[in-house]
Amino acid sequence: MAKSLVIVESPAKARTINKFLGKGYVVKASMGHIRDLPKGKFGIDLEHDFAPMYQTIRGRGDALAELKKAARGAEMVYLAPDPDREGEAIAWHLREALDLPPEKTARVTFHEITKNAVKAAFDHPAAISMDRVNAQQTRRILDRIVGYKLSPLLWEKIARGLSAGRVQSVAVRLVVEREQEIRAFKPEEYWTLDAHLGAAGGGPEFLAELKRRDGAPVELKNGEQAAAAAADLERQKFVVGDVARTKKTLRAPPPFTTSLLQQAGSTRLRFSASRTMRIAQGLYEGVELGDEGSVGLITYMRTDSYNVSNDAIGAVRKLIGDAHGKEYLPEKPNVFVQRKGAQLAHEAIRPTYVEKTPDSVAKYLTSEQLKLYQMIWNRFVASQMAPAQYDLTDAKIDAGRWQFSARGRRLVFAGHLAVSKGDEAEETTAELPPLEAGQALELRRKLEPAQHFTQPPPRYSEATLVKALEKKGIGRPSTYATILQTIVTRGYVKLIERAFHATQLGETVTGMLVEHFPHLMDVEFTAGLETRLDEIEEAKVDWLETLRSFYGDFEKDLAKAAKAMRDFKKDPIPSDGQVCDKCGSPMIVKLHSRGSFLACSAYPNCKNTRSLDRPDEVRAAPIETQHVCPKCGSKMVLRSGRAGKFLACSAYPKCKSTCSVDEKGDPLLPKPAGIKCDKCGGEMLIRQSRRGPFLGCENYPTCRNPKPLPEHLAPKPVLAGVDCAKCGKPMIIRQGRFGKYLACSGYPECKEKGRLPAEPQPEPEPSGKAE
Repeated sequence: MAKSLVIVESPAKARTINKFLGKGYVVKASMGHIRDLPKGKFGIDLEHDFAPMYQTIRGRGDALAELKKAARGAEMVYLAPDPDREGEAIAWHLREALDLPPEKTARVTFHEITKNAVKAAFDHPAAISMDRVNAQQTRRILDRIVGYKLSPLLWEKIARGLSAGRVQSVAVRLVVEREQEIRAFKPEEYWTLDAHLGAAGGGPEFLAELKRRDGAPVELKNGEQAAAAAADLERQKFVVGDVARTKKTLRAPPPFTTSLLQQAGSTRLRFSASRTMRIAQGLYEGVELGDEGSVGLITYMRTDSYNVSNDAIGAVRKLIGDAHGKEYLPEKPNVFVQRKGAQLAHEAIRPTYVEKTPDSVAKYLTSEQLKLYQMIWNRFVASQMAPAQYDLTDAKIDAGRWQFSARGRRLVFAGHLAVSKGDEAEETTAELPPLEAGQALELRRKLEPAQHFTQPPPRYSEATLVKALEKKGIGRPSTYATILQTIVTRGYVKLIERAFHATQLGETVTGMLVEHFPHLMDVEFTAGLETRLDEIEEAKVDWLETLRSFYGDFEKDLAKAAKAMRDFKKDPIPSDGQVCDKCGSPMIVKLHSRGSFLACSAYPNCKNTRSLDRPDEVRAAPIETQHVCPKCGSKMVLRSGRAGKFLACSAYPKCKSTCSVDEKGDPLLPKPAGIKCDKCGGEMLIRQSRRGPFLGCENYPTCRNPKPLPEHLAPKPVLAGVDCAKCGKPMIIRQGRFGKYLACSGYPECKEKGRLPAEPQPEPEPSGKAE
């Protein structure tokens, strides 16, 4: 009998669901999208209602041929990519590329890869939702129009290689405007006064803060006022005034959505958004759990819904009752208010099998997988637990005309904190000793005023920028990781000590776009487009009409900007009075795709350039170390470069010796490899480079004979969690000149390569740049 063909995106997902299907099914992976708009050209026919010109993605031809061969002999073809807009588009592209007849094609979706979910999906197959496909096509075409029409204008007016994006440019605007707020901020001085008090005659000490004078809020604006207040208070008697005791309930947190997971991954685990999504993708698609085989440990990780299935609610309530007792179990399951526009058909991110505790699967997971799974598991279990209960005490302390305030908190019932304690960023407040009105207190220490200054708004971190994007409706949770990665890669922002800093390039490009494309750069307009995409998916709005409406206004703005936008090549940015140290001419700021720099205005007669030291871009000063230069004996200093930190000789430029360093800043010195050089007979050393360790001759530079590390000396390869589409062997993660990439472990017999798996790129922002 002919078997049915099931097509998913990745080999890991194929391996996981394969064990749930009987012998009548063959499961194959498409390796993501197989068709897309062409690279290097516009690919949209504006004269024929925005008709997209799709073509097979380079490198996907073999996979497509294999799928066509399998589909020809299949009784039925089930398209099972992810249950979202992008997954629906992949399913549609597969149907079109494979030329599948409707009667032979079915769409199946599941939000968790479990036996029950997969079986239910195949028991109730559906047709491809063209409304959802059209929503994805609209987004893709909008992004292509902006990227390929606007980027060339930036090349002409500012610098070649720049790019603009419908969503990325608005995200950069948020960072730029925050940078401008910080720059314009003027700090104001203020002082505080805390008293260390205790009951007269003994007892524990507690802290109270000065709040009022003569019944009005106190403001100490300088040190003289603070010192005068302290001197007066030293002479006063401290007495407990009013004491208020209340109870506080702290409700359980909701389970994770995509944006909440990315925020928590950043703040608690220090993972980037893209790293969090890559790890979550692996947990969703399946992890090998010994004899159980490949098991999907979490539900689909691209969601904005708090919904949880009844089966999962029942399982977690049983676990809570068994592990913690009935008092930790609310009478009814906890329900959370959904954010506006949430896709209610989806579920929140949760463990697929809550009984698989982090401890029980720890030995099968990598350290980063375990950390993320622990966080997801804790959050889900805590979300269905009883509230935590606190006793709060607010005491007013009178001291003559002055009044202090003290607050204490005592946990009386842990509730969900029994699981989420340490995960939640709940502020801790010390418990107050027993206090009664009229009770005399004594000052335990001398009053010491403290000087403070008001602070500017903080720069965005990955977590807070994701939160802002979601709150303002810019993009979708599934795109946030890609957006953050893109704006850094483009050079519009820098991530310094986990905070986004706008660059000169980012500010300049943003200023021009805001001036000449106000609709495109408007936060509400961008959020409105996202709402329109949702309405297209819900069949409320025509997708072609949306494209016509957008392009009509955009085309007019584009034509005006081509004439009116400032040409920075002819009218460069002045350098605030800096003068060329070679010829004395004024220096100007030059922009390019990798940032900005100072250049002499007398170019080409004078070609002097130097780095642009903006406050947020200045390079860290070299740090002297105890390490000695192996060439000249001078002290080595720790410097920062484009590739990270390194040791350099302090005698530079006389001595140009450098050395790579580890995470602690210690030198990665060459080590003998126990191998002789086949050119000069010298000792081969294990050296370090940006691309990893290699063999180099000890007689370098006289003898230049680099070699790859032999297998017995090479570091253990890092498995990527996916298999090679050509030969089926595990793919490993390698470090290349331009970053990490996938390579088949069967090399050199199999030379298959690819991008890292599970890169969260469901809605990529096009560069508009020919590649």
